[in-house]
Amino acid sequence: MKLTFRSLLLKIFLWFWATVIVTGISLVLTFMLEPRGVPAQWHSTLAETARYSGTIAVETLEREGTSAASSYLDRLVHDTSLKACLFDISGRGIAGHGCETFQMMATRVTGLKTSEFGMVFGIARVALILNGNSGRQYIFATELPAGPRAAAGFNRTTFLVQWGVAFLVSGFVCYLLTRYLTAPILRLRAASQQLASGDLSTRASSTIASRQDEIGDLLRDFDAMASRIEALVSGQRQLISDVSHELRSPLARLNVALDLGRQRKGNDPAFDQMEQDLALLNEMIGRLLTIAKLDVSARQVPMVQLDLTDLVSQIVRDANFEARVLDRGVQFTAEGPYFVRGNAELLHGAIENVVRNAIHYTDPGTSVEVTMEFMRQPKEAFVRIAIRDYGPGLPESELVNIFRPFYRVADARDRQSGGTGLGLAIADRVIRTHGGTIGAQNATPPGLLVEILLPECGIDLT
Repeated sequence: MKLTFRSLLLKIFLWFWATVIVTGISLVLTFMLEPRGVPAQWHSTLAETARYSGTIAVETLEREGTSAASSYLDRLVHDTSLKACLFDISGRGIAGHGCETFQMMATRVTGLKTSEFGMVFGIARVALILNGNSGRQYIFATELPAGPRAAAGFNRTTFLVQWGVAFLVSGFVCYLLTRYLTAPILRLRAASQQLASGDLSTRASSTIASRQDEIGDLLRDFDAMASRIEALVSGQRQLISDVSHELRSPLARLNVALDLGRQRKGNDPAFDQMEQDLALLNEMIGRLLTIAKLDVSARQVPMVQLDLTDLVSQIVRDANFEARVLDRGVQFTAEGPYFVRGNAELLHGAIENVVRNAIHYTDPGTSVEVTMEFMRQPKEAFVRIAIRDYGPGLPESELVNIFRPFYRVADARDRQSGGTGLGLAIADRVIRTHGGTIGAQNATPPGLLVEILLPECGIDLT
């Protein structure tokens, strides 16, 4: 693998170390800036350490003078990088540099006559009174490395604050990394769902086209695939539409030729069969044109608010005439009037296709059951239309395929029993055009249940 800045490996590596560094800096800053005192159990140790250095400074001062004492304190500062100063008992500086750092501590020691302890930036500060050999008193102030245990002081609050900051900072950086990695993946998922629902114009990388890594490449490949699929499907739809239109003319000429043949030869059973075949061909062409129209211009279908209950009841009444001839029936049950926004002609044809298909397959002496009910979901309400027959049902593997154009179940491929294989395909496209769904499942006792869900518009859900 070539390691470039486009590589996710390098980016994740850099993000990891950025998280470590930022978290470490945050911990150090929290440790340094949080005000705290020196734990009491460390006072004696720090005082003894300071007393040792301070005693040497006082002896040097009394024996060799101020210059020698200052030199000693300078060497101490040089060796330890820690400040130290010597004051008289009134708080005035005698030896050392940067004594203003300890001025307030020296003043408090002068007033309280006791040792003073403090902690700044993780460094302990001590100021205490020392007695010289001459009997004079001095104040010695110095910085000492207290160590992490003394700095933390076993303070539970301090511990929680420090690690809370660490978790917050690292969590925030990880959140940014997660967003950086998952945002395009979520976008790709949404685009995949839109593509699967039939919106072939959807693209994934429109908002993040400049991303230059493996995920960016994946998004661009997805867009290329979507463009290719859109071109292929559009070409197929256009081909179906063009062929269907072109077949209209020879079909019309065949009908004219059939009429002329009857006039010349008289009635003949062969002419009747030819007429049936031409009628079936004409119906198939009409349905192909309907599918092509729905696939290409579904969004331009005019829609109005309509009474779906009344529409379905009309379909059931008409279908009952056909069913009685076949020793079958159709029963309709609705809990109330339901309204949807749609195209009455398209919905009538789609639901009628499903009902007539159920009549064809239900056993003689049984009735197709058509029921309507209201279904509420968190953000939307639906009208559910259930069409249930009492036929042989379908193999589970065929339940999705029956909505494909020209698809017929293996044991019903002939046109006598299986039709043209376009009725349910048209129903599927019409229902999806109206923002709904259609599906089939086997029922118990044996039979097929087709469920249609359409968005309900008669209730204000706000």
